[in-house]
Amino acid sequence: MRDNAIEIRGLKKTYGGCRGSPEKQALKGIDLDIPKGSVFGLLGPNGAGKSTLINILAGLVIKSAGKVTIWGFDQDVNPRQSRASIGVMPQELNLDPFFSPRAALEVQAGLYGVKKKDRRSDEVLALVGLEDKAEAYARTLSGGMRRRLLLAKALVHTPHILVLDEPTAGVDIELRQMLWDNVRKLNSQGMTIILTTHYLEEAEEMCDEIAIINQGELVARDSTANLLGRMDARRMIILPEDPTDALPELDGITAERRPDGSLVLSYQSKATPAEAVLEAVRHAGIRIRDVRTEQADLQDVFLELTRCR
Repeated sequence: MRDNAIEIRGLKKTYGGCRGSPEKQALKGIDLDIPKGSVFGLLGPNGAGKSTLINILAGLVIKSAGKVTIWGFDQDVNPRQSRASIGVMPQELNLDPFFSPRAALEVQAGLYGVKKKDRRSDEVLALVGLEDKAEAYARTLSGGMRRRLLLAKALVHTPHILVLDEPTAGVDIELRQMLWDNVRKLNSQGMTIILTTHYLEEAEEMCDEIAIINQGELVARDSTANLLGRMDARRMIILPEDPTDALPELDGITAERRPDGSLVLSYQSKATPAEAVLEAVRHAGIRIRDVRTEQADLQDVFLELTRCR
């Protein structure tokens, strides 16, 4: 195995096609490498194929074609070893309501073949902040605590790779911060993290590299910095010295006024230098109290790459 935690080649998944139902291609030949030790973002709109890809990695869905290698183990040749190398925190709250957190972890560890002397249920419960709820029934836990338990279950067998499927969807700020603190800690210890999220600011802050899937196809895969660098869009925010109805006019500039009276001037930096934008502002008779610039964020990149496909 090279420096990749996961290698995917020509991955396809087709649903349907029997009893007259039309076939649906969920994945259309994905090629993807995920480096060891990275925090890797897997993004895409609803129905793009992210969940199908994750479920194939976890061994829950059988692929139609292609090759998947997880931590050096070919999924077709060594299915048990490949599954043992990965832990998945699902989006759905699939917990047995009559098990305590400690019991749930013991059962999960047993399913992965972890010997009793090697189990670390209490250590994992402490990591996710559930040590004081170790013997409570899962049905008595709050929604946030149940999400913590899902993370603990994904960690009981000490996987090399942790997949977080929409881990912060609908959770409060405290739990979100706890999750990210744990992700940073686990990653610093060498664990590879794969994250799917609809909160693009989280992906921008947390991920070293990002892949974007749309309609079953890989439309982008690069470092977060390089993806942001693809967008040449800039915004100059002008706060006028005095209220004004005037708007600067110049080819290549789009101007709009915000409710607070500031002006937002959008332009492409390669075609229109910032000095030309400022000159247009002065030409419109607008005196500047304050000015700042903004560049494209991950949301701009995401929308650009998934538009009209």
